[in-house]
Amino acid sequence: MAILFWSCKDTYKRSGQEKVPLVYPVGIAEDFDLTYTEAREQLGSEDSATSRVIAVLNSPLNNNYENLVFPYQTFPKGLVIDFFNESGEKSIIKADFGIIYAATNVIDLQGNVVIESHDGKKLETTQLYWDQDQDWIFTQEKFKFTNPEDGTIMDGEGMDFNKDISFFNAHKTFGLMTLKEQPND
Repeated sequence: MAILFWSCKDTYKRSGQEKVPLVYPVGIAEDFDLTYTEAREQLGSEDSATSRVIAVLNSPLNNNYENLVFPYQTFPKGLVIDFFNESGEKSIIKADFGIIYAATNVIDLQGNVVIESHDGKKLETTQLYWDQDQDWIFTQEKFKFTNPEDGTIMDGEGMDFNKDISFFNAHKTFGLMTLKEQPND
């Protein structure tokens, strides 16, 4: 019986092949500035036209992993994104950390995420996802939403809304919120 237990001992020396492979970025950029623009009309091969700035992304550091099967970029030292609507009004998003997934077109923002819209609305949370294809933003974390138009502050957990914060759906809310009544015609 003793020989049976002694023979079950694991004496295999690990060769290192079980180790998770190291992943290195294809590029690293410091003091990263990227401006997204779009042409007001579709351009041909020899056309020239004016364009407008859609967004400006600034970050102290960008790690580019576009060489992987599931490509992405990270912003480990935070990022600031300035968005401009059709009228040129600027909204700002800030976060301590960010990941842009190229394959799914989803942005994951983490740590002290703050959105300040051009009309003064402000959303604060710890993590936020933005689906660029659907122009839809959502979080499952606790949030604080300040709306100076109504003079309200809403605290809650879980929220989804469109890019300009004109429509939003809060999953759970806490605190007081005043609502203006609309007269019936």
